[in-house]
Formats: sequence, structure tokens, C-alpha cells
Amino acid sequence: MKAATVNTTAPIATAPITTSQAPRRPAVTLALVLLGMLTLAMSMSGTTVALPDIGADLGASGASLQWAVTGYFLTASSFMLVTGALSDLFGRRRVYRAGATLFTAGLLLSATATDVLVLDAARAVAGLGAAGVMASGGALLATTFSGPARTKAYAALGTTGGIGLAAGPTISGALVGGLGWRSGFLVFAVVGAVLLAGTFLVAESRAAVRPRLDVPGAVTFIAALALVMTGVTQGPQNGWSHPLVLASFGAGALLLALFAVLQRRSPHPVLDLTLVRDRRYLAWTLAGLTGAVGFAGTLTYLPTYFQGVNGVSAGAAGTTMLLLTAPVLVAPLVSGQLVNRGVPARLVITVAIGLVAAGNAWLTVLAPGGGVAPLAGPLLTIGIGTGLANGIIDGQAMSLVDPERSGTAAGFLNTVRGGGQAMMIAALGAVMLSLLQSRLGSAGLAARVTSGHLAGPDHAHLAQQFTGVWHTVLWGIAALTALLCVTVTTLLRAPRPATAE
Repeated sequence: MKAATVNTTAPIATAPITTSQAPRRPAVTLALVLLGMLTLAMSMSGTTVALPDIGADLGASGASLQWAVTGYFLTASSFMLVTGALSDLFGRRRVYRAGATLFTAGLLLSATATDVLVLDAARAVAGLGAAGVMASGGALLATTFSGPARTKAYAALGTTGGIGLAAGPTISGALVGGLGWRSGFLVFAVVGAVLLAGTFLVAESRAAVRPRLDVPGAVTFIAALALVMTGVTQGPQNGWSHPLVLASFGAGALLLALFAVLQRRSPHPVLDLTLVRDRRYLAWTLAGLTGAVGFAGTLTYLPTYFQGVNGVSAGAAGTTMLLLTAPVLVAPLVSGQLVNRGVPARLVITVAIGLVAAGNAWLTVLAPGGGVAPLAGPLLTIGIGTGLANGIIDGQAMSLVDPERSGTAAGFLNTVRGGGQAMMIAALGAVMLSLLQSRLGSAGLAARVTSGHLAGPDHAHLAQQFTGVWHTVLWGIAALTALLCVTVTTLLRAPRPATAE
């Protein structure tokens, strides 16, 4: 996924393609895929501003409320490779239609949920549908367009994803503030129904050589990621030494090890781990974590801080987030032009990740009642850095891979980025909850505060404690991002020429 924290670059088709009927209505196909990307990106980023209202209405806080966000990201990222293979096997239009159906059903169930666990399950279903729409949507473009037209179509796909990500918090905030949190899910469900109807106007296609799906590898990977995220999310609530938490981490680690073994032995691995032998490809893959480490957590949890500490509306919080998301729409064009004009990609990515690290450190100016002006600089810095990185990562990584392995390489890059994003969101929520619990001495109170519920006579004290936790977290994010910057820069360093004897 590209466009900031979500990858909008679909897996690249490598097998010969045959269509069941001649391609028709290319404009309709493009419009359908772009509308799907716009909707999915907005749904990803927009839900965050509704969390305080959802928690208040459903009586939820802490881990159970976090799963409304992390569950969506988990299924969307971990099922991306599977749905991509299924679209080659059973047909891109068919998988797109199934994805749109699940996405719409999940949103409808979310809008009508009266229990947070039902909401969490519904969001996971919507994420599964999103994976199908993303993976097969890009493949539909590949079978409909060719040559320069295909390049323009993929460029439009990435731009549309950026627009959706930037506009999501603002539009969802306006809907939540005016019509309630359920309205956001209902509006996106209506668009999902439009996507479903649009599939009857596009041609079907599938790979001429039917690919083999690595079922054991896919199942092992999904289960491992889900178990680790369960441990991270439940740790603050149950205690990090709780048997359930320890069992989740242990089982997840074992399954990840098993997954690595399966991928080495499989003739058709879902993730080709041999790709990381190229240190430059590994560097660009790690660079793909820039958005996950330095952007995703802030995008997810900062609107809740604004609403809880400063008492602003969901709409106002969403508007403030434009300072973070809007640069992601423009900056990728800048970094692409810089590289095309001869600026070393290594220099551009170093500056980009460095800006994200510096922006997170700068964001420690965050203070109760501080207003928007002091935050403009750090939020813009994070957004610009993330956008600059997003503009060159995919192109640089894919340029290092043979054409026949481009699909596998794209899948590896997307999975690392998507999985890292899901894991970072879960980990950040868990860390904030744990730190606040240690400060306040009450798990229940900490859960309510992190959910944006600070009303009462102790508001000033709670706001100060919440802000202190944010400062600690931001310094940690800045340090991790700086470490990532050093690692990527080192891996991209040109090897020394051999000394002549």
C-alpha cells in the first residue's frame, strides 16, 4: 500500500494474462478502481476520529476499542497476498466483487453494531474485503491498459490513495460531528454498494498459467501476525505476564519461525525470503516502514488526544490532521522529480526519514490547550518526510528485481509495510495504555483516558498525564525512526571498489 501508511501499489502481474472477453469500457474500469482506492483510504484514516464517540456510545475503551482500528489493518494487510493470488486463479473481477461485498457488509454491520466486539469483528470483515479490492483492483488495471496508459493509470491510483488518506479524517470528522459515528460507516457502505454494482460493467480476466497458492504459508503467516497482535493489544489490559498474553507471543513466534521454514522449502512461496539477500532491496523494504513507524501511530491516536484533552469536535480534530496528511499528497511528486533529475535516491530517502524522525521529536511541543499553531511545524515535517519516502520507495525497490520476480518482490514489500503498520498501531496503543496505567494506578481510568474520556473535575490532571505519555511515546518513535534512517542509509552505501593488486 502506498499513499502514506497504506500501500496503494497493487501486486504486479507477472504471468501471461488472458481475458474471458475483450477488454471493454476502460474508462469505467479506471473509475471503478480509483473509487475503490479512494473509499478504502478514507475508511482507513477516517475511523480514527470516531473512536471517542464510539467508545462513549458502546461503553468501550482500551484494547477492545483499539481493535476497531487494528483489526481492519490486520486483515487488510495480511490477506493482501492471498487475495492477489486468488484474483489470478479465479478472476480479478470475481475477487474484486467478493471484496466489495465483504467491505460493504462489514461497514453495514459496523454501522448497526451495539456491542464493541461485534464492531471489531465487522471491521475485520471490512478489512478482508479491502484486501480483495486493493489486490484485484490493481490487476484489473494491468489487464485493461498497456504501455503509457497503464503507467498513467497506476499514477492515478497512487494519487487517489493519497487524496483519500488526506481527506479521510476531515470528512469522517464532519460526518461524526454532524450525524454521529454510525453515519461514517453508512456513507462508505453506500459507496461499497456502488463498487459492487460497477463490477458488472468491467471485463473478467485471469492468469493464463494458473498459479499455485501456498496455503500452508499463507495460513501460518496470518495466524502468526494475529497472535502477536493479540498479545500486544491485550498486554496492558491483562498484564504482560498473563498466561494468555505469554501464550499469544509464544505461539506467534513459533508460527513465524515455522513460516520462515515453509517459505524456504516451498516451490511457490507466498513470500520469497531470498529477496533479502540483496542488501539494497532489503534497504528499500525497510524504508517502507517509515510510514508505519513514524506516521501511522500519530495518524491513528492524535485525533483522540485533541478531542479528549482540548475538547475539540471530531470535525475540528479531522481538519487539524490535514497538516499531517496533506503533504503526503504532494511530496511524492517532489521526490520522484528529484530522483529523475539526478539527485541520488539514497540522499532523498535519508533526508525523508530524517524529517520524520525530527518531526516526531519536535511534536513533543504538544501541550493541553496549546492550539494548532505550535503543531503546524512538526505535523507538516512528518507529513513531508513520509510523502518524500513514499514517492520513491516502490520504484527503487522494484528496479533491483528481475522482471519475472516483480510480483513476488511487490508482494514482499507490501506485506512488510502493511504488517509493520498494523503492528505499530497495536503496539503504540498498548504502550500508551501501559504508561498511563503506571501513572494513574488504575487500568480502568487509563483505558478511559486513552479513549478520549477526560471529562470531570480531574480533567487538568488527566490531561497533563496523558500529555506526558505522549511525549515519552514521541521520543521513542523519533529514536526508532532515526535508527531506521541509519540502517537504510548504511545498507544503501555503495560498496568500496576492489583494491588493485
